Amino acid sequence: MNLLPKSSKEFSSAEYWEKFFKKRGDKSFEWYGTYTELCGVLHKYIKPTDTVLVVGCGSSELSEQLYDAGYRDLTNIDISTTAIARMQERNSARRPSMTFLCVDAQRMEPFADGSFQAALDKGTLDALAPDGSPDTVERVGRVFAEVGRVLRVGGRYVCVTLAQEHVLRAAVEHFSGEGWAVRVHRVEGQEGGFCLPVFVLVCTKFRRPAEGSAALPQILEVCEGEEGPPRRLGAPEELLGAVMEIQAYALLRSQLASHTDPAQTPTLQLCHTHTGQPRYSCHVVDSPAGATLHRASHFAVFIVPQGRETNWLFGTAEGRSQLAGSAGFRRLVVVAMHRDQEYQDMQAIQSELSAKVMELAPPGLPANHQVPFLSVGGDLGERSVMHRGSSTFSGDFVVEDVRGDEGRLYRRLIFLSNSSVVQSESLLRETGNPAGSGRKRNRKKKGQRAESVQAPPLKGRGQAVDRSFLCCAHHRVMVSGLALLRGRGKDLAESPVSVLLVGLGGGALPQFLHDYVPGSRVQVLEIDPAILQVASGWFGFEQDDRLSVTCVLCVSAVTTTFQCPLRRNCTYDVIMFDVDSKDSSLGMSCPPPAFVEQSFLEKVKSILTPQGMFVLNLVCRDPALRVGVLSVLRGLFPLIYDCGIEDEVNEILLCQQGPQEQALTPPELLSAGQALQGVLRRPGQPWDSSLDIAALLENLKIA
Repeated sequence: MNLLPKSSKEFSSAEYWEKFFKKRGDKSFEWYGTYTELCGVLHKYIKPTDTVLVVGCGSSELSEQLYDAGYRDLTNIDISTTAIARMQERNSARRPSMTFLCVDAQRMEPFADGSFQAALDKGTLDALAPDGSPDTVERVGRVFAEVGRVLRVGGRYVCVTLAQEHVLRAAVEHFSGEGWAVRVHRVEGQEGGFCLPVFVLVCTKFRRPAEGSAALPQILEVCEGEEGPPRRLGAPEELLGAVMEIQAYALLRSQLASHTDPAQTPTLQLCHTHTGQPRYSCHVVDSPAGATLHRASHFAVFIVPQGRETNWLFGTAEGRSQLAGSAGFRRLVVVAMHRDQEYQDMQAIQSELSAKVMELAPPGLPANHQVPFLSVGGDLGERSVMHRGSSTFSGDFVVEDVRGDEGRLYRRLIFLSNSSVVQSESLLRETGNPAGSGRKRNRKKKGQRAESVQAPPLKGRGQAVDRSFLCCAHHRVMVSGLALLRGRGKDLAESPVSVLLVGLGGGALPQFLHDYVPGSRVQVLEIDPAILQVASGWFGFEQDDRLSVTCVLCVSAVTTTFQCPLRRNCTYDVIMFDVDSKDSSLGMSCPPPAFVEQSFLEKVKSILTPQGMFVLNLVCRDPALRVGVLSVLRGLFPLIYDCGIEDEVNEILLCQQGPQEQALTPPELLSAGQALQGVLRRPGQPWDSSLDIAALLENLKIA
């Protein structure tokens, strides 16, 4: 027999419930759990001596079981005459002092003001609020007003609910607006047959302040279990957010308890119990069917060292999938630690995570399975936040120092709106160390020594930026592209190059061009003044007569700026775009879409010298969007070289105006790369020996 309504809106109609209980007969119906499952929470908020109004009793056994547990003053109301008649018949002899009345919760005229000390609602609010429409809001508002009227000061509205967002929002906004204390209590170990967890909403009526006196502060709290103190929150939106996080976790557990698509990597955050601040990010990765697994390799946890969470292997879905495949486990949970949280050691982290990660275990996990915790050398890593700031364009950001590969210290700029991406990065070293301790990055041939250019000490901390060292792989490729100018890199030594760069970041790329390309003149356009301050104050960036930054007000203003060189009859040998998009919903995170529109790229082409080159850092995950960008570029630049970046989404497009027939052959690329290396690496000038221009040019292909 199907007892579900055709539409959820029917839940709020008297006709539906009348039909429901006639079909149901004498059998009781329990919403969201039994008395045994709920009593631990209910007994906290309703005393046996309280006068209790049960709102929407239906045929539930809850009030009967409360009666048997010593609660005698129980008044039950329901909109269904059938339900009330059957409940009266069922209880008249065994529970003579319990009352059943056919009353609409929206109009409780039989009860005087302040008649009850508690109002108990199990599922009725959810039934009355199937959606967030104006009619629903008005209907539940009448119920809330009546509940508030019939409750005494100090009385409690105790509502068992799934706490869907529109339901919880209506209740929280109403009762907190009336000055009531609001607490949302998670019922432990109870899913009620639903994927969503069950909550008990407890709203306590306070006496209204006298007219003219100060309003009482809002009391908004969440309890995630029967034990432990509630967590105080500052605003209704925070309370709603906390409940939604609990619901998301329950849905994830439900999904993981069955099976997951290996192509998907569900993610959740584990927050600090008392502060509610994020403490761990957990990515669940399942191996594909047929993958080779280790013996007894059901489940493992991998702890990512602090500062390494942005590495491709840990910070991308593709990387984590590769990590899980190499680890050989059926399910691997990759755990990253959050900044602003303190961690003692690996053993303490294991103890903290053990109980929670077991809830993410795959189905069929053997009993008493010992879950291995893996890491990189058992090291927690090292991360120090050096500076915090906020930008009108980029939002909140941090500058942090991170101990990376081989103990090297890196300074990073991270936009917190996309904290898995390093916006800018520089290698640091102690100012007392000899030049050349700046070390290798990527590949370093045996016997070669990496030297460094250093800026003045930063903020008096005895550290300097190694300006010879380009941390970002895409910056290395962009610099290598200079070898294509005029067909041979050696020409740079004979004729200074002019560069227009859009996007400053920490300033590593323009600073390198200034320091290493003889006679170069570099002009930078940056839309964010805060980033210029960060680059100068924390990344050793310095302007002079050959390196300058112009701050424009917005992305659209860059278009206007590109028109100015035409009026001044000014052209550039190289124009580089290394600027990210602030819209994370797009399939292209670099550059902003306006920068690859044909009309804008026509302006770019118009201010290039005849042998000049346009260099684009493209980060695009949408194949169709990428095809569109390449189509526009091919219409303007007949010769385009493409260089992908290993283990990154970035690709560098080197666009020239000559025909494809002028493309350099592999031997010519090798010669051009060696020539450029000779120009950049001059006698007496510090140099990072891991920067191999010729090797980078080997990866070029015609787009």
